[in-house]
Amino acid sequence: MKIIAYVGCRTTKVRNASGKGLKVYSIDSDGDWNEVQIISDLINPSYQCFDKNRDFLYSVHGDINAVSSFKIEKSTGKLSHLNTVDSGGKNPVFITVDKKNQYIYVATLQGGAVSVLKRNADGSLTNPIFKSVFPGKTKEYISHPHQCIWDKSGNYLIVPAQGRNDGFSQVNVFKSNDDGSLNIVNCCMAEIGDDPRHAVFHDNNRYLYVVNEKGNSAAFYLFDENNGNLMNKQKISTLPKDYEGEGQASAVVIHPNNKFLYVSNRIHDSIAAFEIGEFGYLKCNGHTDCMGKTPRFMTFSPDGKQLLVANEDSHTIKIFHVDYKTGNLSFSGKTIETESPVCVIFL
Repeated sequence: MKIIAYVGCRTTKVRNASGKGLKVYSIDSDGDWNEVQIISDLINPSYQCFDKNRDFLYSVHGDINAVSSFKIEKSTGKLSHLNTVDSGGKNPVFITVDKKNQYIYVATLQGGAVSVLKRNADGSLTNPIFKSVFPGKTKEYISHPHQCIWDKSGNYLIVPAQGRNDGFSQVNVFKSNDDGSLNIVNCCMAEIGDDPRHAVFHDNNRYLYVVNEKGNSAAFYLFDENNGNLMNKQKISTLPKDYEGEGQASAVVIHPNNKFLYVSNRIHDSIAAFEIGEFGYLKCNGHTDCMGKTPRFMTFSPDGKQLLVANEDSHTIKIFHVDYKTGNLSFSGKTIETESPVCVIFL
């Protein structure tokens, strides 16, 4: 059966990027990727999501103040642009939709906020109707939200935020209201300098894992879906014990079987593999060369058999086989050459 993939990228010189735009690929039964469309008049289409019915695609535009909406042609996967609106803050970095399919939530890194946009009946977006701002150490400063993900119930929005010297490193929990607005219910402080970046839930909705970008670590939290409380239980390095160089942790994903967790390390250019124990604690199973430079993003193939790694600065997506029993990764021999890739989602 044909699979459709969308690949976001960086496009600007300030990012040293060479991306051409938002790409649409058709993947055949042999695993060959065929480009069917490129929307080239977009600045940094760097992260994408679908609505709940997968009829529409939404994309942030990194480094500027914009979010775009597209209608999906289901037979081909091709996109038709609907509108572009204000993101509610500079440098939107993550985008997601609520469980009722009514609102879009956007984390703006330099804007220091999570913005809420309403979905219109035709799939297009309004300008922001609500914004939750993350204060910094003084009134002049902000903290920097890098992601916003829903827990498995869809009732709580988890927002890792970075201090970056002027703000606070923290993991925030919000409860959403019927009008799309957010109320904060919990804030769990990370260690100074850790800079939480991305998070992912175990299917049991009790184990939350957060990757700390500057701390080069993965943190395990216990989450209570009854009240939104978080409890920090473990922090483990994402770099090898004998490595003394720099690192910059980036993506974190859990395999669909919920037994293994993976973190990508930029600068070290590796993938750290962890086994998830019976009570949620992590054990490092080793590291795999990402076979490229700057592995910013990772995701699994729809069947969970492969891990895709987007190497931003070597302009490739490398595809690795996943061993279901051990979690070990092995290169599949498959490389997708595409400029400055930073996001991959499957229809």
